Amino acid sequence: MHTAISSDKLDLSSEKKTEEFARKFVKKLKHGDIVFLYGEIGVGKTTFVRYLINIFQKVNKLKITEVTSPTFNLLNEYQIKKIKINHYDLFRIKTTNEIKDLNLFDDNENTITLIEWPQIIEKKPKNLIELIFEYGKDHQTRFVQIKGLNFTSK
Repeated sequence: MHTAISSDKLDLSSEKKTEEFARKFVKKLKHGDIVFLYGEIGVGKTTFVRYLINIFQKVNKLKITEVTSPTFNLLNEYQIKKIKINHYDLFRIKTTNEIKDLNLFDDNENTITLIEWPQIIEKKPKNLIELIFEYGKDHQTRFVQIKGLNFTSK
């Protein structure tokens, strides 16, 4: 189980910094982890997920696949050897009843679950890591804050 902490904000103002963060974050993830990704449209949630999944694929010597937002189909699945990564986008979900049919947290022993727009989820699951992406004052700078994971940027 992860240590529940709040970290300082990490700078993700470039794709290179986002990729570096994803590379370090991958090393901290465990089977069964659930990651909530909060933030405005365009702030870098899906870009981060793309790097994260592609890094998992590289480490496991698998073909790098295209990673897109599952906004319209709600879920994209990636099988990486014995682990499955479920990438959800709940932006279009309007009621909690719609969530029940998705079985978000069922059978997650060999799964890592990434959920964009999780605000509609009423009961937070265990093994939760929260990433809060936000713009700086000028919309050119971007940051992420991590909750639920002991993480240092070094």
